[in-house]
Amino acid sequence: MKIHSVTKNLFFAVLTSSIFALSLTGCSDSNKDKVESKAAVKTVFNPFDHSKDEPVTATEKHKFHDAFAAQCVARETKNSVNKEEDTERFTKSCECVTTFMLKDLTDEEVEKYLSEHENPRSLQIKFNSAAYHCAQQQPISKGFTVYQKPESAKKEDGFFNKLF
Repeated sequence: MKIHSVTKNLFFAVLTSSIFALSLTGCSDSNKDKVESKAAVKTVFNPFDHSKDEPVTATEKHKFHDAFAAQCVARETKNSVNKEEDTERFTKSCECVTTFMLKDLTDEEVEKYLSEHENPRSLQIKFNSAAYHCAQQQPISKGFTVYQKPESAKKEDGFFNKLF
């Protein structure tokens, strides 16, 4: 078999270029890789990571608890007819909701609520979660059953029986 000279030259050209390319990548400076890798690992802002937040002090929690519970009661009794009875009834549930919300309250939420008088979206989400939790804690009154037997229908005489 006869090997053509063009194929032989092409083979040597590919072989030398691959050796040259591999030797260039093998001789790279390792310090540049370390600097680039450190620059690439920047901390990304995660809005759900609250591990680095400042803890909320007990005084701020107490102020938030009082203000939020008062706002909750005022909102619930806004259109009430009998405000005294409804205030007593809603005070219990609003206290439950506020106490449940205090478990994972952040410093930013307290600051926005107390100083800027804003309700951030995270507070609304926590309020909905706490309201659901507190609603599950309320026992159903014993006088009420979900499935009640209907009273036996009175046996009425038909229309024609009343006439005759």
